[in-house]
Amino acid sequence: MGLNQAIEISVSGIEAQRRTMELIASNLANINTTRAAFGGGPYRRKISVLAEKTLSFAGELSAAESRLYGGAAGGVEVVDIVEDQTPFQKVYNPGHPDADAQGYVSMPNVNLSNEMVDMIYVSKLYDANITAFNATKKMMQDTLTLQ
Repeated sequence: MGLNQAIEISVSGIEAQRRTMELIASNLANINTTRAAFGGGPYRRKISVLAEKTLSFAGELSAAESRLYGGAAGGVEVVDIVEDQTPFQKVYNPGHPDADAQGYVSMPNVNLSNEMVDMIYVSKLYDANITAFNATKKMMQDTLTLQ
């Protein structure tokens, strides 16, 4: 594996974590939304699904020739965004415009504590990918200064 490929892998992790952070921000912004724009009803928490990104043809060819890297993945990508299917929490509020006949309002299935923990975790993953990117960049710069 070359240093350029290491940079591409780090960038794929940075992009995947950025998209995941955007979903967490959306979940937090809609924590009290009882009317979703699409489909009606309360907002449903969104979750990113990550999968390994396959190597490019050139990367696969290089790996096959050298047999050093095998058929390992070339990074990560967001392959899907799914809605969390956990049930909505019912809150008694008979004065709310979205209350049912018994006075209960279905609230989004977004849990503030879970979202904050996910945000910290994704932030640490983002930082780790930035660190790997910077280390690879330094290795490339150091290589150019060899005499």
